[in-house]
This record gives sequence, C-alpha cells and structure tokens, in this order.
Amino acid sequence: MTHTKKVAVIGAGIVGVATAIWLQRDGYQVTLIDKQGPAAGTSFGNGGVLASCAAVPVTGPGLIRKAPRMLLDPAQPLFLKWRYLPRLLPWLTRYLRHANAADTRRIAKAIAGVTTDSLAEHQSLADGTIAARWIIPSDYIYAYKDQAAFAADSFAWDIRQALGFRWDLWDSAAFSAYDPVFSPDLGFAVCMGNHGRIADPGAYVKDLARHFERQGGTLHIGAVTDILRTAGDVSGVQVDGTVIPCDIAVLTAGVWSKTLAAALGLHIPMETERGYHLDLWAPSVMPKAPVMIAGGKFVATPMDGRLRLAGIVEFGGLDAAPSRPPFALLKRNIRKAIPGLTWDHATEWMGHRPAPADSIPVIGEVPGIKGVYAGFGHHHIGLTSGPKTGRLLAQIVAGKKPNLDLSAYSPARYASDGQQDPDVKLGD
Repeated sequence: MTHTKKVAVIGAGIVGVATAIWLQRDGYQVTLIDKQGPAAGTSFGNGGVLASCAAVPVTGPGLIRKAPRMLLDPAQPLFLKWRYLPRLLPWLTRYLRHANAADTRRIAKAIAGVTTDSLAEHQSLADGTIAARWIIPSDYIYAYKDQAAFAADSFAWDIRQALGFRWDLWDSAAFSAYDPVFSPDLGFAVCMGNHGRIADPGAYVKDLARHFERQGGTLHIGAVTDILRTAGDVSGVQVDGTVIPCDIAVLTAGVWSKTLAAALGLHIPMETERGYHLDLWAPSVMPKAPVMIAGGKFVATPMDGRLRLAGIVEFGGLDAAPSRPPFALLKRNIRKAIPGLTWDHATEWMGHRPAPADSIPVIGEVPGIKGVYAGFGHHHIGLTSGPKTGRLLAQIVAGKKPNLDLSAYSPARYASDGQQDPDVKLGD
C-alpha cells in the first residue's frame, strides 16, 4: 500500500529511525531529518543493553534522602554542576514529587509497556537488513556485593516480579562458575534471560538508516527550526533556510525536542541527564554478558572490539563540557569489579538523556494540531524501547489501534491550555 501523504521524522536516533522504517513499510513517503546524521547522540553512546527489565524509574522511595549524600560523595555515580542548580530546580522539584512508592509503581507499569519485549522488537525492526548482525541475544546480570545489598533493592525487584519478570539468584560460587572474570567481592548476582545487547549501537542505527535510504527513504542533514502550519494543519518543516513540505511531522529529537514542542504548545518539564561512557579497546578479558554493577550503577557491556562502561548521572545542562570525575569513577569501579583488567586504549563519550519530570516517554499525537506526533523523553531506555515506540507511532499515524493503552504517554498531559496538570497521573 502506498500513501500519498508525506511524513517528516525529526531526529535520527533509534526512535526516529525506527519510526521512519515502520512508516516506510506501511507505504508512506518519509524524509528523516537530523542536524548531524543518524546515531549522533545517545543512540551512539548508550550502554548497548536491550534492558527489558529496566522499567523501574530512578525516582524510587528514599531518593530525596539519599541524593544529597550521593552528591557529596565522589565515589557515588551522581554529579551536579552546581552553577546549573538554579536552572535545574523547577524541573528537579517536579521530578522529586514522584519519589514515592505509589508513583514508582505507576511509572514502572508505563515504562514496561515499551520495554518488556525489546529483543523481539529489535529483531522485527532489523529483519532483512544488514543491521540484524549487531543484535546479540543474551542474559542480563545484576551483580551485588552480597545478598544483603540485593535485599536492600527488594522494592525494585518486587516491581519487576509484579511486571512478570523472572530470574535466577546466584551466590558467589554460581556467579563465578558462570563468568570467572569478576571479583569474588561481587558475592551475589541476579541472572535474567531473554534480554539482549547491541554489539555496536552507533553502527547498528547507521545500518538501519542506510536500509531506510536504500528502500527509497530520504535522509536530510540539517537543523529543524520550525514546524509550519497552514489553517491548523502541518504543511512543512523549516530546516535551516529550506522548507521541506510534509503532511505529517513526527518529533523524535530526544532532549532537543523540548524547544520545538514548546512552539507547538507543549511545555514539557524535561532536562538533560548527562550520561557517560568509556570504551576500553582490546580488553584483556571480556564478560560473557552485560553486567550491571549495582553498587556503582553502571553497566559493563561486551561490544565489538571493546568493553563499554556506561552509567553515571550528571546534571549540568546541554552546553557544559564533560566533567573528568565521572570517567575516573568508571575506571576505578571497573578495576574493582574485574581485577587485573587491562586494555589497549580508552575512548570517552558524554551525551544527553532526555528526562521528563515524570520519567514517562511522550508518545502520541500533539493536541490541537492535526498531523504532528511526538516520540521522545525515553530517559535511560531509548535504545531498549526505540523499535516499540517507532512501531506505535507508525500505527497511530496510520489510524490503527495499538494493542497498548497509550494514555500514560499522551502529549496531552503537557498541553498548555491549563486543562491538564503537567504531573497528572494518566493511565492509572
């Protein structure tokens, strides 16, 4: 089936590329637009885990009590550029409102809607493309100091169990038998099957974008400055000095979606959560599967030619240069987790996770403007949930009814007409 309507997808990370491919498969003429090109941001620099289980938001009970102590401890994975605090406070106030048990369960249920079948969604998206080579089914391990440390996380694990996840619990001997590279100081582990990893996230998304182009899609490099409307309907997008005509626009530009969304009447409390990674090239040993080192809140993921360490939360805005302490902390922590580990050289990256104040992605049609759709705000789960989000957006654009209640993700919760409170609890 071929549609006469033209679609502009703004943003070429995993969400945008997945949206473009699913729309293309449905017969639409699609132009994919990005200011730098495919996989230039967090779709390049993420942890590479298809973390279906990663539905529990950061804003769990006790965060308000723990956060100040974490900020003052250089061994903790939470950093703040203090000069940015006055700008951060309005968002932070909203964010911390959700640091309670009831909201955490509600948010986790919404997040799980786009994460739980991640491996299958990636395989379906990449089927028949060269990108499929990068998808590796695998276990996903959470490693703890001991059983007491695991028990301290029981609230999160109870939520995962309620969402249908199952796992095996290992003592030190069982974990060592599975993967002997890790320190015996990691004396307790949780192993979850039916997960996966991407062996090179940047190459994966670029291969998907190449497939999109080979199938007749158009890739345009440039910065979108406006979404144009005529009589209330979308008529095009302004890209630098050029107008690209379209009948439908889909906004999937991560944290950079905030400014364009505001011009459409969506004033979204969203911040950049600055994330860091280290790629350790030619490591002396390689873990068998991705491992979340729970005490350090970072993941060690085997990738093509290197071991990637990803994690850290830093608040400091879009413009500040990367900080040095997060990289140093990742190095210290991996040396504790894998004693004797050496590598040829390391490469560093810092990027911007789009973090809405309620931790729930914005997915759906923008209210009051016919033909504009949103798909951004995926926080820590962009790679994991990108293909599912793209499929949902393509279904919404085509007027199909998805098999998922989308009310929790609705952009209407941020409508500026005063009918919705930005923190309204939709989808309960």
